[in-house]
Amino acid sequence: MSATRRSFFCAVGLFSALAGPVRAQTPAPAEAENGRFAMTPVANGFLRLDTKTGQTSLCTTSADQAQCRAGADERAALEAEIARLSKENAALKAGAAAPPALAQQDEEDRRFNRAMDRAETFMRRMLRLFRETEKPAPPSL
Repeated sequence: MSATRRSFFCAVGLFSALAGPVRAQTPAPAEAENGRFAMTPVANGFLRLDTKTGQTSLCTTSADQAQCRAGADERAALEAEIARLSKENAALKAGAAAPPALAQQDEEDRRFNRAMDRAETFMRRMLRLFRETEKPAPPSL
């Protein structure tokens, strides 16, 4: 990348860093009255303040991009959330494995019960037929 392009991108990054507080001062809807982030220039780049959560990040510009690094308290919160989601994901995976086995057992039970009902119906009909055919013989004289 040429030196001219690098200078251009650095200027754009610096302008956007300095334009952050200006944007926050322009009139906006009530829900975003002050903007979400406030940018403040510092020696190594700029400091980004999240006005909703109060978390800060140090942002630096290099060559053609800006990088923001989360503060220690923000990083701890992110790691705690990742750990919580990992546990929840593992629990969901473990829970998802059990129901198909139960569903298969339930299906086997239904098939067995249906077969037993049919066998019982068959036996009752057969017994009824035997009773009907066992009519007493007429008395002989």
